Amino acid sequence: MMLEVRVAKRMGAFALDVDFAAQAPVLGLFGRSGSGKTSVVNAIAGLVRPDAGRVVVDGEVLFDSARGIDLPPERRRIGYVFQDGLLFPHMTVRRNLQYGAGAKAATFDAIVGLLGIESLLERRPAALSGGEKQRVAIGRALLARPRLLLMDEPLASLDNPRRMEIIRYVERLRNELTQPVVYVSHSVGEITRLADHVAVMSEGRVLAHGSVQEIFNRADLRPHTGRYEGGALVEAEAVAHEPDYFLTHLRFSGGMLVVPGVDTPLGARVRVRIRSRDVSLAIVRPSGLSIRNVLEGTVSGVTDGGGAIVEVSVRVGDCELPARISRKSREELGVEPGLAVYVLVKAIAFDKRSVGQAA
Repeated sequence: MMLEVRVAKRMGAFALDVDFAAQAPVLGLFGRSGSGKTSVVNAIAGLVRPDAGRVVVDGEVLFDSARGIDLPPERRRIGYVFQDGLLFPHMTVRRNLQYGAGAKAATFDAIVGLLGIESLLERRPAALSGGEKQRVAIGRALLARPRLLLMDEPLASLDNPRRMEIIRYVERLRNELTQPVVYVSHSVGEITRLADHVAVMSEGRVLAHGSVQEIFNRADLRPHTGRYEGGALVEAEAVAHEPDYFLTHLRFSGGMLVVPGVDTPLGARVRVRIRSRDVSLAIVRPSGLSIRNVLEGTVSGVTDGGGAIVEVSVRVGDCELPARISRKSREELGVEPGLAVYVLVKAIAFDKRSVGQAA
């Protein structure tokens, strides 16, 4: 999917002014509440008319103020999944799915099966859980055969178990249906797990956009992506499962990682986020530890702002892994670029929401 968005819109005291282009199966729009993410997807969908600009999806112009083009929402072939699903309460699940659908029976059955909602077809929305409602909402949007699916904070109203459930289904949409998606969220874990390309928004503007690895590995963006959540993304191969201990072993260029169990076949590519706050350093190989991940690396950079915390970058294989240590630890260990170190990460420290199958 190639998406070009250049729109400006004044809404009271808030001004939206974005300009970006991305070619990716899943584009993430990331930012804090009020940053303008929903306004962008509403402009793509045709629910908000920009004051000026241009919206193009795969070469087709949906909006161009200079040329007087403004396709109505029903002609844009855009699917939209809202935070709360917005199902018709008086209709069964089957009728909700069939509403506006242009798909054949075989496609209906395939999408119902993909989303695991066969047993829900004769129920009404009031009898569904939050996760079930969102799966039905996703199915209804897909059955309209959209060229692009917009998902605006689809997990915001769900508890953690339901969030994990829906994330897995979104992964299946990406990997099995190759459905292009614009995924809106303020959750680092959701974006890093699902998106390929990300645009970071703040106060109505796009601060930066690029690959997920590039954006979330940039230290200068951490005031916006979250200092507490700062870290690195690593792509690895699933090579072993330990079902008795609910663990999965992943191989990457820097060695092996042990993470909480990932529901993925062996040989599959997996994306995992390592947060700098979860990384410790040692200058001799430790022993007798409960920590499962001990990786060899070389310090490639040190950022000391004069406070209590020092940011350290360690080269491990082809990856740059961050560590956040105290300035006293840096001085006691003599941490400087070129120093050989061991990187330590607990297996249980990995955020399970951000460990998932790569595209």
